[in-house]
Amino acid sequence: MNPEKIAQLKEKALSEAERYYDNAKTMLSENASKQGDYYSDAKYVKTACGTAYCGVLILLDAFIRIKGQITNYKNRKSIEYYRDNITDRDNQLLKYVNSAYNILHLSGYYDGELKYQVIQGGLEAFQDIIRHFRTKC
Repeated sequence: MNPEKIAQLKEKALSEAERYYDNAKTMLSENASKQGDYYSDAKYVKTACGTAYCGVLILLDAFIRIKGQITNYKNRKSIEYYRDNITDRDNQLLKYVNSAYNILHLSGYYDGELKYQVIQGGLEAFQDIIRHFRTKC
């Protein structure tokens, strides 16, 4: 992939991921009704976490393409696919991805975790991925 295409892919992925991040933050602040240390509406927390995790996947797909891995993967990608394609290239990114996956996807989206600090930790992992992608790709 030539440098111009890499720059375009990187900019597009960052722009989309940041849009997903902003949407998730807005959903939490406007709809999830934080009361004390917990959100009170699981529906909006789950939706926000799912939205944020989709933004993470946008960056990971771009990272894998930029690093020269599979570009036409036809099956649904699993967390193992992402881990396998990141492990040899970037252990710091892998730590951020594992946190985002565990908090946003599993705890937030699937399990409906409502603790404010937990969900914020997932969003922080997403921000770490954005910063890492911006500087390492």
